[in-house]
This record gives sequence, C-alpha cells and structure tokens, in this order.
Amino acid sequence: MVHPEQQYLDLLQQLIEHGDERVDRTGVGTRAIFGHQMRFDLAEGFPVFTTKRVYWKTAFKEILWMLSGGSNIRELLQQNVRIWTDWPLKKYRDATGENISQDDFEQRIVSDEDFARQWGDLGPVYGKQWRHWRTEDGQEIDQVQFVIDQLKTNPTGRRILWDGWNVAELDKMALPPCHKHYQFFVKPESNTLCGGLVQRSADSFLGLAWNISNLALVTTLLAQQTGYKPGEIVWFGLDVHLYLNHIEQAKMQIAREPRAFPTLLIRRQADSLFDYSIDDFDLEGYDPHPAISAPVAV
Repeated sequence: MVHPEQQYLDLLQQLIEHGDERVDRTGVGTRAIFGHQMRFDLAEGFPVFTTKRVYWKTAFKEILWMLSGGSNIRELLQQNVRIWTDWPLKKYRDATGENISQDDFEQRIVSDEDFARQWGDLGPVYGKQWRHWRTEDGQEIDQVQFVIDQLKTNPTGRRILWDGWNVAELDKMALPPCHKHYQFFVKPESNTLCGGLVQRSADSFLGLAWNISNLALVTTLLAQQTGYKPGEIVWFGLDVHLYLNHIEQAKMQIAREPRAFPTLLIRRQADSLFDYSIDDFDLEGYDPHPAISAPVAV
C-alpha cells in the first residue's frame, strides 16, 4: 500500500522536473505548476509529514491564533511563535531607517503594548476575515461560527465555508491569504466530517506541510464540536511552487522513506472551538526524519 505522504514527495519531484521557472514577487524565483490535489483519510493517521520534522506545535499555535481572530504578532510572540515577524519588521525598518535586530524588535513587541499596537499589527489578515469580516454598513460577520451553526442545523448545506479573500481589504494586509477558502462536507451515512482547503499560493517546501496538518486539525476540532467523526481532508493548490533556493533541500527530502503517521490526542473537549490551547494536544507516535532548514522568501 502506498504511504499517503508519497503524494507530497511526488509533488516535490513534479515541481523539480516539470515546474515552469518563473520570476516571483520575492525575486527568488520558483518552479511552479498550476492546479494540484491531495487527499488524506484522517482515520488512517494524522497527516503530519514524516520525511522531515514538522514543528507541529508552532503550526497548531498559528491556526489557533487565526481561529481566535488574532491579527497582531504580539499574541504569537508571547507563545514563542516567530513566523510572522518578517513582515512587520521589514515595515518598521523601512519606515524608521533603524536597522533593529529581529530579537530586539520582537522583545519590544512583547514588552511594550503600545509599540506592538503600532508595529505588530498585520492588518486584516486571516483571523480578522474569518471572525470579523466587515460589512459595508459597519457590521461584522463571524464566518467560523456560521460554519459551526450550519454543521449543527443544516449539515448537507453547500455553503458551509469561510473565506479570507476580502478584495476590499487586500491592500491593508501584510500578506494576502494563501490558504484562502475552507469548506466542509458531512457524510450522513458514516457521520463523518470532511474538510477542504483551496490554496491560491503554496510554498511547497516550507509551508505546505503546515497547511495540511492545520486543515486536519481544524476538521478534527470541528467534528468534535459538532458531533461527527473526522473523515477525509482534501487540499487543492492552484499556484503550487518550489523556490529555486529550496530545490536541493527538496531532493534530500524526496530521498527519504515516509514513516507511519502519528495519532492526534485531544486531552479534552473544550467548551467551544475557540477555547482550545496547545496544551490540549499531543501527537502519539510521531517519529520523523530530521528537520531540513531553508530560507523564507519575504
């Protein structure tokens, strides 16, 4: 039986061999394809990839922050999550001319609430759109709560989704949403919940493993909160790319054999989807190959 992670390794190989070489926004350059799909059955293990270590706690902290509606890096830095610092740090350096180190910038964000409010805000990114989508008349829409309500009251609906691509606010975001559209599907006969993600832009070496594991986590938590069993997750990538300075790292990963997926342990059922913390989770049996480092393109 083919290991489900082989889908991902085959994607990396496809990008190396057949991706179109393109100049991208960052100036680094990519090899890219347009349109790709991967599917994972959550009953067969939790899809945290094993051919390199995925720092799943950091990934989970990020998605929980998004589900909370957060949009300031202070909330992440207080949990030692540094993955969003590059954007506000660049903005601060450009605006002030101060060549502050990342460590010093992050320390100021954590220790100075006013400084964080001015320089740590990312604009109306993911969580802001998911939980506080602003309407023309100044009201707010909680798209995630809408999904929860629909799963409970209208489980066969075709509008059980949330989206982050708010055209009117893209220019205010530090980074427009890459994983932009989430949709959910109930299978009544098996009482299972499936989750789908449409990703407009996928950094295949650094980001995609996080996107898959976070989709699996969100689907599992929604299932727990609404009375279903976790089913299948489906990932749809559109501009799927591999940065040119990640090719050698990807080749190293492709050469490794996948290991058994772990089991997600949830220590409690929280009062709501928005009341989980990282301490509620563990991965039993996660035995990955060593991490492979690669630079982030900003």
